[in-house]
Amino acid sequence: MGQFIISVGREYGSGGHEIATVLSERFNVPLYDRNMLDQLAARNGIDADSLHQHEEMKRRGLVRTVREHSSSMQDSVAQLQFRFIREKAESGESFVVVGRCAENVLRDNPALISIFVRGDEKTKAERISRLYKLTILEAKAKMFRHDKKRKAYHNYYSKMKWGDSRGYDICINSSLMGVEETAELLYQMISTYLKNKEQ
Repeated sequence: MGQFIISVGREYGSGGHEIATVLSERFNVPLYDRNMLDQLAARNGIDADSLHQHEEMKRRGLVRTVREHSSSMQDSVAQLQFRFIREKAESGESFVVVGRCAENVLRDNPALISIFVRGDEKTKAERISRLYKLTILEAKAKMFRHDKKRKAYHNYYSKMKWGDSRGYDICINSSLMGVEETAELLYQMISTYLKNKEQ
Protein backbone atom coordinates (compact mmCIF):
# COMPACT_ATOMS: atom_id res chain seq x y z
CA MET A 1 0.00 0.00 0.00
CA GLY A 2 1.32 3.43 -0.97
CA GLN A 3 1.46 6.47 1.30
CA PHE A 4 -1.80 7.86 2.65
CA ILE A 5 -2.49 10.74 5.04
CA ILE A 6 -5.84 11.12 6.78
CA SER A 7 -6.63 14.57 8.15
CA VAL A 8 -9.52 14.87 10.60
CA GLY A 9 -11.17 18.23 11.26
CA ARG A 10 -13.91 18.15 13.87
CA GLU A 11 -16.55 20.00 15.83
CA TYR A 12 -16.06 19.84 19.59
CA GLY A 13 -18.03 16.92 21.05
CA SER A 14 -18.44 15.13 17.70
CA GLY A 15 -15.98 12.39 18.66
CA GLY A 16 -13.65 13.39 15.82
CA HIS A 17 -10.53 12.75 17.90
CA GLU A 18 -11.79 9.31 18.94
CA ILE A 19 -12.54 8.52 15.28
CA ALA A 20 -9.01 9.62 14.31
CA THR A 21 -7.59 7.35 17.04
CA VAL A 22 -9.58 4.36 15.75
CA LEU A 23 -8.41 5.03 12.17
CA SER A 24 -4.76 5.25 13.23
CA GLU A 25 -5.11 1.96 15.15
CA ARG A 26 -6.98 0.14 12.37
CA PHE A 27 -4.50 1.25 9.69
CA ASN A 28 -1.59 0.81 12.13
CA VAL A 29 -0.11 4.26 11.44
CA PRO A 30 0.93 7.10 13.80
CA LEU A 31 -1.58 9.64 15.09
CA TYR A 32 -0.45 13.25 15.30
CA ASP A 33 -2.44 15.62 17.50
CA ARG A 34 -1.27 17.56 20.57
CA ASN A 35 1.57 15.04 20.84
CA MET A 36 3.38 16.71 17.93
CA LEU A 37 4.09 19.66 20.24
CA ASP A 38 5.80 17.33 22.72
CA GLN A 39 8.00 16.00 19.90
CA LEU A 40 8.73 19.54 18.67
CA ALA A 41 9.56 20.72 22.20
CA ALA A 42 11.98 17.82 22.72
CA ARG A 43 13.58 18.42 19.31
CA ASN A 44 14.02 22.18 19.85
CA GLY A 45 14.79 22.13 23.58
CA ILE A 46 11.64 24.10 24.45
CA ASP A 47 9.27 23.63 27.39
CA ALA A 48 6.26 21.69 26.01
CA ASP A 49 3.78 23.47 28.32
CA SER A 50 4.62 26.86 26.82
CA LEU A 51 3.81 25.48 23.34
CA HIS A 52 0.55 23.85 24.47
CA GLN A 53 -0.69 27.20 25.81
CA HIS A 54 -0.71 28.63 22.28
CA GLU A 55 -1.79 25.66 20.17
CA GLU A 56 -4.69 25.96 17.71
CA MET A 57 -5.00 29.68 18.48
CA LYS A 58 -4.88 32.51 15.99
CA ARG A 59 -2.48 35.43 16.35
CA ARG A 60 -3.51 38.04 18.95
CA GLY A 61 -2.83 41.78 19.15
CA LEU A 62 -0.19 43.77 17.27
CA VAL A 63 2.58 41.64 15.84
CA ARG A 64 5.92 42.53 14.31
CA THR A 65 6.88 40.52 11.23
CA VAL A 66 10.43 40.61 9.88
CA ARG A 67 11.34 38.55 6.78
CA GLU A 68 8.22 36.42 7.33
CA HIS A 69 9.22 35.69 10.95
CA SER A 70 6.49 36.70 13.36
CA SER A 71 6.89 37.85 16.95
CA SER A 72 3.56 36.18 17.80
CA MET A 73 3.86 33.00 19.90
CA GLN A 74 0.59 31.72 18.35
CA ASP A 75 2.05 32.20 14.85
CA SER A 76 5.31 30.48 15.82
CA VAL A 77 3.51 27.45 17.28
CA ALA A 78 1.18 27.21 14.26
CA GLN A 79 4.09 27.40 11.80
CA LEU A 80 6.08 24.80 13.80
CA GLN A 81 3.14 22.39 13.52
CA PHE A 82 2.58 23.10 9.81
CA ARG A 83 6.27 22.44 9.15
CA PHE A 84 6.10 19.20 11.19
CA ILE A 85 3.10 17.97 9.14
CA ARG A 86 4.83 18.85 5.83
CA GLU A 87 8.04 17.08 6.91
CA LYS A 88 6.15 13.92 7.85
CA ALA A 89 4.27 14.00 4.53
CA GLU A 90 7.46 14.57 2.51
CA SER A 91 9.20 11.69 4.31
CA GLY A 92 6.69 9.29 2.71
CA GLU A 93 5.18 8.27 6.06
CA SER A 94 1.49 7.37 6.27
CA PHE A 95 -0.31 8.90 9.27
CA VAL A 96 -3.49 10.37 10.73
CA VAL A 97 -3.48 14.01 11.82
CA VAL A 98 -6.12 15.79 13.92
CA GLY A 99 -6.92 19.46 13.22
CA ARG A 100 -4.01 21.88 12.76
CA CYS A 101 -5.34 23.00 9.33
CA ALA A 102 -3.79 19.82 7.88
CA GLU A 103 -6.26 19.65 4.98
CA ASN A 104 -5.05 23.12 3.97
CA VAL A 105 -1.34 22.57 4.71
CA LEU A 106 -1.33 19.39 2.56
CA ARG A 107 -4.05 20.34 0.05
CA ASP A 108 -1.78 19.66 -2.97
CA ASN A 109 -0.55 16.31 -1.64
CA PRO A 110 -2.06 13.39 -3.63
CA ALA A 111 -1.80 11.10 -0.56
CA LEU A 112 -4.25 13.26 1.45
CA ILE A 113 -7.76 12.12 2.40
CA SER A 114 -9.48 14.90 4.33
CA ILE A 115 -12.41 14.35 6.68
CA PHE A 116 -14.60 16.71 8.69
CA VAL A 117 -16.68 15.28 11.54
CA ARG A 118 -19.71 17.20 12.75
CA GLY A 119 -22.62 16.29 15.02
CA ASP A 120 -26.05 17.35 16.23
CA GLU A 121 -25.91 19.92 19.02
CA LYS A 122 -27.98 17.78 21.43
CA THR A 123 -25.84 14.66 20.91
CA LYS A 124 -22.59 16.61 21.23
CA ALA A 125 -23.75 18.39 24.40
CA GLU A 126 -24.78 15.07 25.97
CA ARG A 127 -21.40 13.54 25.09
CA ILE A 128 -19.45 16.48 26.57
CA SER A 129 -21.69 16.47 29.66
CA ARG A 130 -21.02 12.74 30.18
CA LEU A 131 -17.26 12.93 29.53
CA TYR A 132 -16.55 16.00 31.68
CA LYS A 133 -19.34 15.62 34.26
CA LEU A 134 -20.98 18.94 33.33
CA THR A 135 -24.57 20.11 33.14
CA ILE A 136 -26.00 20.33 29.61
CA LEU A 137 -25.81 24.13 29.85
CA GLU A 138 -22.12 24.01 30.85
CA ALA A 139 -21.45 21.46 28.09
CA LYS A 140 -23.05 23.74 25.48
CA ALA A 141 -20.99 26.71 26.69
CA LYS A 142 -17.78 24.62 26.51
CA MET A 143 -18.72 23.39 23.03
CA PHE A 144 -19.43 26.92 21.78
CA ARG A 145 -16.14 28.23 23.26
CA HIS A 146 -13.99 25.47 21.71
CA ASP A 147 -15.66 25.64 18.29
CA LYS A 148 -15.34 29.43 18.20
CA LYS A 149 -11.59 29.12 18.91
CA ARG A 150 -11.11 26.34 16.32
CA LYS A 151 -13.04 28.24 13.67
CA ALA A 152 -11.08 31.47 14.28
CA TYR A 153 -7.75 29.59 14.13
CA HIS A 154 -8.64 27.61 11.03
CA ASN A 155 -10.09 30.53 9.09
CA TYR A 156 -7.06 32.68 9.94
CA TYR A 157 -4.52 30.18 8.57
CA SER A 158 -6.56 28.50 5.81
CA LYS A 159 -8.02 29.48 2.47
CA MET A 160 -11.11 27.28 2.96
CA LYS A 161 -13.60 27.96 5.73
CA TRP A 162 -13.72 25.60 8.71
CA GLY A 163 -16.40 22.94 8.20
CA ASP A 164 -17.17 23.99 4.60
CA SER A 165 -17.84 20.70 2.79
CA ARG A 166 -16.03 21.93 -0.36
CA GLY A 167 -12.73 21.89 1.56
CA TYR A 168 -12.89 18.19 2.50
CA ASP A 169 -13.16 14.82 0.77
CA ILE A 170 -15.65 13.48 3.32
CA CYS A 171 -18.00 15.35 5.69
CA ILE A 172 -19.89 13.14 8.10
CA ASN A 173 -22.39 13.56 10.96
CA SER A 174 -21.30 11.20 13.77
CA SER A 175 -24.66 11.64 15.54
CA LEU A 176 -26.44 9.52 12.91
CA MET A 177 -24.63 6.26 13.71
CA GLY A 178 -22.61 7.00 16.82
CA VAL A 179 -18.86 7.50 17.11
CA GLU A 180 -17.79 3.82 16.91
CA GLU A 181 -19.97 3.02 13.87
CA THR A 182 -18.87 6.22 12.13
CA ALA A 183 -15.21 5.29 12.66
CA GLU A 184 -15.88 1.81 11.24
CA LEU A 185 -17.72 3.23 8.21
CA LEU A 186 -14.85 5.65 7.50
CA TYR A 187 -12.33 2.83 7.85
CA GLN A 188 -14.24 0.74 5.28
CA MET A 189 -14.62 3.70 2.88
CA ILE A 190 -10.93 4.63 3.05
CA SER A 191 -9.83 0.98 2.74
CA THR A 192 -11.94 0.59 -0.42
CA TYR A 193 -10.58 3.85 -1.83
CA LEU A 194 -6.95 2.83 -1.16
CA LYS A 195 -7.53 -0.62 -2.68
CA ASN A 196 -9.03 0.91 -5.83
CA LYS A 197 -6.19 3.41 -6.02
CA GLU A 198 -3.63 0.58 -6.07
CA GLN A 199 -5.28 -1.12 -9.06
